[in-house]
Amino acid sequence: MTPAILAIDQGTSGTKAAVVGADGRLLAEAYRPVAVSCPGPGIVEVDPHDLLSSVLDSGREALAAAATPVVGVSLANQGETVLAWDRSTGTPLSTCVVWQDRRATDTCARLAHVAERLAEISGLPLDPYFTAPKMRWLRDNVTAEGVVTSTDTWLLHHLTGAFVTDAATASRSMLLDVERVEWSDEAWDLFGLDGEQRPEVVPCDAVVGRTDAFGPSLPVAGVVVDQQAALWAQRATEVGAAKCTYGTGAFLVVNVGDRPVRSRSGLALSLAWEADGQRRWCLDGQVHTAGRAVAWLRDIGVLDDVAQIDALAAQVDDTAGVYFVPTLAGLAAPYWEPGVQGAFFGLTLAATRSHLVRAVCLGIAAQVADLAGAAAADLGTPVTTLKIDGGLTRSRVLAQLQADLLGAPVEVCTVTEATVLGAADFGMRALTGLPVALPANGRVVEPVQDRAWAAETLARWRTGLDLARRWNERLLGETPCTTSQ
Repeated sequence: MTPAILAIDQGTSGTKAAVVGADGRLLAEAYRPVAVSCPGPGIVEVDPHDLLSSVLDSGREALAAAATPVVGVSLANQGETVLAWDRSTGTPLSTCVVWQDRRATDTCARLAHVAERLAEISGLPLDPYFTAPKMRWLRDNVTAEGVVTSTDTWLLHHLTGAFVTDAATASRSMLLDVERVEWSDEAWDLFGLDGEQRPEVVPCDAVVGRTDAFGPSLPVAGVVVDQQAALWAQRATEVGAAKCTYGTGAFLVVNVGDRPVRSRSGLALSLAWEADGQRRWCLDGQVHTAGRAVAWLRDIGVLDDVAQIDALAAQVDDTAGVYFVPTLAGLAAPYWEPGVQGAFFGLTLAATRSHLVRAVCLGIAAQVADLAGAAAADLGTPVTTLKIDGGLTRSRVLAQLQADLLGAPVEVCTVTEATVLGAADFGMRALTGLPVALPANGRVVEPVQDRAWAAETLARWRTGLDLARRWNERLLGETPCTTSQ
């Protein structure tokens, strides 16, 4: 019998569990949504109990549906979301402060004088997106009790009793020396977190303990941050290979090889993975609201359901001059201006629902194209093919706009959720020595627009982005935590 593993992808808006065979087949799947609360500008929270329940319930359902033994459990996590909790009981002492949350902006402003040094240590710009600023914010504003960590450490504690995080997730914290791949005493001290308990940093293919949370006692192995798991699953293992995952946000990640490469263009440097005794690094950039921007269209009544994207966007051939800047939760790479707000530009009486939806798709694709341009500048070569995955890749309109704006083919993963396969592969290798057969090459979308169209469209979109940035700086009186690239 082909061995199988229970792989869990704990994401921002939900948790997906799948029983994955070594042949790459998904023998069973389950999904549980997670309610994300946004009670005010810049506030993005999740109830920790809801988060944990989504992991346990989806995992149990997938196991029951598969009705086949598994060799263990693997876990991918959303990376920079944090909470405070009691290590002796596992009881949460705060909400989960989601990676999109902007409340640590003032924390970053107070640390601006050491931003350059922190970037040297961690490879990351000083921004509330990352883990440590939110940890500091929790300590300053919520509680001094317990421990404060990223959510993967808390989940793994509930599953196994261990106090660990994987090396890739740790590299998203601003507290890890990105070159030595170990906690930096200096970085912890600069954030005023030097007295905190630090989880053990383990490889992505480590066996971290055992759990009986899903029924039978099972080893837990294969722990990794979500975007790096997707990079692995997309077979982006060569230098220059790039993927973009379109989920709650959109995340472009480029493999830079077995030595860290510092970005000159405003991208973040992280560890891609540590496995089988080897390390790889990556550069990445983020669009904070991609799928969440589409969900926002639904929330305000433009869409009846997110599945309507193509039904509306394909009704028109252009956006009627409307441009959308998808910075509904701040602007990340390569500018790092957390206060920038989203905006529509060019609205006229000719604009319909279809034009607005198409403009949102174009805005997401344009921001990803900007990130690809930054990666090309750092690597000295253009992105010749972009592998894409995630829920939004069901949209043929988005995939086509992405290819057109890049001027390069886009390869759509045959499995929408590549993250769960990446976690499964790390776990299977750790527990059996066998790899999971990763998905075959997917549908390739070729550009149909010429380069003149792409250049003009991107120039107009960037004009809107510049206006949004100036609104933030001049009218709201806010400035970025770090110097813009």
